[in-house]
Formats: sequence, C-alpha cells, structure tokens
Amino acid sequence: MLPGIPTYAYVGLSAVLFAMGVIGVLTRRNAITIFMSIELMLNSANLVFVAYARQYASMNGQVFVFFVMVVAAAEVAIGLALIVAIFRSKRSIDVDALRQLQG
Repeated sequence: MLPGIPTYAYVGLSAVLFAMGVIGVLTRRNAITIFMSIELMLNSANLVFVAYARQYASMNGQVFVFFVMVVAAAEVAIGLALIVAIFRSKRSIDVDALRQLQG
C-alpha cells in the first residue's frame, strides 16, 4: 500500500472492481469470462482485507487474503477442468447452451 493514500480510496476502488465483477457475471454468457469476473470479485475483497489490515496494523487481513487466494486457485482448477470437459462433449462453453443439463 502506498503511504498517504487513505483507506476509503482503497475501499472505493474495491467497490468499483466488485461492481465490475458482478456486471460481468450477470451479463456475459462465456463461462471463462464469468470465471474471470468471479476472480475480479475475489480480488476486490482481498484489496479490502489488506487495506483494513494496514489501517489497523494487524496481520489478520493478510491471513484472510492467503485463504481467499487458496480457495480461488482451487476454484480455477476445478472450474477450468469442468469447462474443458463440457467443451469436449458440447463443443461450446456458452452458458445458455448448457441449460439442457438442468435436471
């Protein structure tokens, strides 16, 4: 974190990034773009954790960021494996085309 930048600036940036991620999840139909938007939302949460950890001089925020990054890495590995498997069977990763998989 840069010295002299207030915490509310980081929180504002995080809110903008999170909103961009939500818009990406709700409007896009490509599964890879949806995963990228989810990662953007997770990184915006990480930014808030680090900003408040810096403000309160605590390491708890960095610990939470570590766990969020571990969960995000697992999500990407499993999600991309699912996308590859679906693409091999359906020849498309369009989310609307996958509605036929519903029970």
